[in-house]
Amino acid sequence: MPLLPDLQSFDVVVVGLGPAGAAAAYECSRSGLKVLALDKGVHPRYKVCGGGLSARIDQLLGSAFQSVIEHIIYGVRFACAGADPFTIESSSPIAYMVMRDRFDHCLVERARGAGTEIRQGESAKRFTPVQDGVEIDTDQGRYRAKVLIGADGANSVVAQRLFSRRPRRCMPTLESEIDIGRSPVYPRERVVGIELGTPACGYGWIFPKNERLSVGIAEFRGPSASPRRVFSRFVQGEQGLRSMGWTIPPPQGHPLPLFNPCVLDESKPDAVELVNGRIMLIGDAAHLVDPLFGEGIYYAVKSGQLASRSAVEVVRGLSQSLEGYSRAVYREIYPEFRVASRMASILYSFPGLCHRLAHRYQEFVQLYYRVLQGHETYQTFLALAKRSVKASLSHWVPHVFRARP
Repeated sequence: MPLLPDLQSFDVVVVGLGPAGAAAAYECSRSGLKVLALDKGVHPRYKVCGGGLSARIDQLLGSAFQSVIEHIIYGVRFACAGADPFTIESSSPIAYMVMRDRFDHCLVERARGAGTEIRQGESAKRFTPVQDGVEIDTDQGRYRAKVLIGADGANSVVAQRLFSRRPRRCMPTLESEIDIGRSPVYPRERVVGIELGTPACGYGWIFPKNERLSVGIAEFRGPSASPRRVFSRFVQGEQGLRSMGWTIPPPQGHPLPLFNPCVLDESKPDAVELVNGRIMLIGDAAHLVDPLFGEGIYYAVKSGQLASRSAVEVVRGLSQSLEGYSRAVYREIYPEFRVASRMASILYSFPGLCHRLAHRYQEFVQLYYRVLQGHETYQTFLALAKRSVKASLSHWVPHVFRARP
């Protein structure tokens, strides 16, 4: 009978080395904890993803990722099925475009530089909660951690094994990378393309990278009858893509974890467990994805940083529980998602109307850009928008009555 490998002990074990896991590992290591990070893949590796980062990521990562930015975005070309597109630009960056293989690898190496022990090509198989920690069995070794952080994506093994009320709602997204060489950037320099209405309850995107375009679709409400048919209709409807004669490779799919507003009510069965004893879920594993446009990277990094604070407190004996992480998510992320979810319900129910209103009232789009830049939150955006509408109505109503004979 073969001998079991020796049990190696760590303060923190992170499963998954996407942006969430790499951010958590970096912060824990920087705080002096002994950290092991496991990933079933090997970096750098291709990741199906639009690769759009809202500019507010600067507040979380500073200059750590600047070397892998492919394009800086200042505006959006908005389109809606059959309607004329229009572009609204900002004087300051609203987003950065990256390729996920380079971006993720950059964050992994940052964690390694801070002292994280990185083990790639190693899959976590079993997790056993024990007193004051968790034991982890992989296909190559056995480990013990005082804290386990599950950062292994929408199909998280950690969530499946250890969280009975794990989120289950995911939608398929499709994306293709088009090699355009040194052709002019499409839709144009410093601008991304967003089209509403082609996916019935979602949007299509065109994100420019260095000598390529990321083109994809995502739906947020209800199952799509045929995502590939919707993708084909989207790219065929883009006259600029057709006229350039580019070869569009078959799209690849990946699950997009959806935020469920029921998580805000812990009495409901769909309420999400973010913490179970000495285990936390972060990023896509916890379904921390913006419900308006599906941005996950910002909230992956943010949740990784929030989780690291609780891990440090528990390891150092400053707290007996990881619930500080749950409280931080309910305080700093979920209120934002509540507002974004309401906005998404309107946007994807009435895409044509929203497209026309955005064209007419561009100041509201500029205000939303300030959310992407980190100058406003969804909550302050909503308050300012309501105040602006109220002021407009208070001016318009007396004017209408004065105009009556």
